[in-house]
Amino acid sequence: MSSSSSVRRAARLRREYLYRKSLEGKAGKEEHAKRLIKAAEENGTSVPTELRNDYDKLKRKIDAEDVLTEGGPKAIDDEYATVGLYDPRVCVTTSREPSSRLKQFSKEINLIIPNAQRINRGGYRVDELIAAANEANFTDLVMLQETRGEPDGLVVCHLPLGPCAFFSLSGAVLRHDIEQVGSMSEAYPHVILEGFESELGKR
Repeated sequence: MSSSSSVRRAARLRREYLYRKSLEGKAGKEEHAKRLIKAAEENGTSVPTELRNDYDKLKRKIDAEDVLTEGGPKAIDDEYATVGLYDPRVCVTTSREPSSRLKQFSKEINLIIPNAQRINRGGYRVDELIAAANEANFTDLVMLQETRGEPDGLVVCHLPLGPCAFFSLSGAVLRHDIEQVGSMSEAYPHVILEGFESELGKR
């Protein structure tokens, strides 16, 4: 992909984000009205007087909603919206000039994360690294950091617009630090999210 097309793609993604953000603000009143209607139906009470004229239109929209469209348009990209449509592609990399221990740690992280691909950071700046990952159609970026040769940080960024999370690491133990550990399984892990009722858990 050429640099000019990459710039146009980034500009288009920014415009889409701003458009979704504007829709989120405009749809706030309508979503509040739909919540009032749902609450009235669940409690068996009458619909508020100010909503009776719009009841039929709002009721049709409520009936047409599913788990993806419920709650109206959202400016934040839902990284789980396309689950089942295609597999995520994860880029695993390190900070600049990594030590041999951090390189080995990145190889192990690459084995842990399904469909991950490890790349050498080289002299890329962070913005160049993000642009390269976007051009290669990666869905997520994992960057490993170190202090004095010990892995101590992990950044997970969902592409192209985030969100990002930083995790501190301490006392990292690599496979080669354990005697007779054997080979590492590459089976996909199973994640159990039952009982996660927060907004993060719903995502």
